[in-house]
Amino acid sequence: MGIDLSEEFPKPLTDEVVRAADVVITMGCGDACPIYPGKRYLDWELDDPAGKSTDDVVPVRDEIDRRVRELLVELVPEG
Repeated sequence: MGIDLSEEFPKPLTDEVVRAADVVITMGCGDACPIYPGKRYLDWELDDPAGKSTDDVVPVRDEIDRRVRELLVELVPEG
């Protein structure tokens, strides 16, 4: 998709990040993730891409892209 991810890594949810968010997306951590009152949570259960080949990761990436686009339409309706 033209995005350099070579230096990226999963980041923990911090108080500051969650407080600034309208929606908190977790990916498979369910009840293990901290819950902040008043925030909307979505847990997207996806295959873990760790250690997988690029061909195996592409469907996960595409599913995340689809879900993000769907959420954006919901959060920022045309108008």
